[in-house]
Amino acid sequence: MTVRESVRRPARRVAGAARWALFGGTFDPPHVGHLAIAEWARVALELDHVVFMPAGRPPHKSRRAVTAAVHRLAMTRLAVRGNPAFRVSPLELRSTEPSYTVETLRRLTGARAAHVYLLLGADSLDGFRDWREPEAILAMARLAIAGRSGAGLAPASEWARRSARVAWIGNPLIGVAASELRARVRAQRSIRYLVPDAVSRYIEKHRLYRR
Repeated sequence: MTVRESVRRPARRVAGAARWALFGGTFDPPHVGHLAIAEWARVALELDHVVFMPAGRPPHKSRRAVTAAVHRLAMTRLAVRGNPAFRVSPLELRSTEPSYTVETLRRLTGARAAHVYLLLGADSLDGFRDWREPEAILAMARLAIAGRSGAGLAPASEWARRSARVAWIGNPLIGVAASELRARVRAQRSIRYLVPDAVSRYIEKHRLYRR
């Protein structure tokens, strides 16, 4: 399924309105899969920029202790360096409360005219109905769905048929997972070419994921 098949065409631009996507995640660590998805969405949806939003306390991943915010923010900034269309926001990291997408969108969008997309992996879409205020999210942003290795297409296809507010970006699948990268570091195995070199050096310098 392509973007054109799911939403027919990107929404027509409004004069002075930015066109951007919010890409949230723990980014623990950020890797080439994240970057490829963001770039594919930028091109397919004709975005001005993509905002990477490292999560402060993600409510859906509370069972695992995430790496300190200062490290995840630094790694994400290193990962996007060199791409002027990629930005990093520390907004959610400033809060000690769980991070909810609906609140983040409210704070980022405000009254400004914009075409906003929420960039999600297909593996997250099936549980979207259980997110806090999913209808409010859809009122503020269209969903841009990226294929993920191992994630089924049925949930994304269902949403695409039901709502013009959902776009399937048709990206190539890259089988890289942050959990596997952390395991490789613990096992003292190479992560070269799976994360940007600057991120790899940062992990080594700060001895992250060693245990």
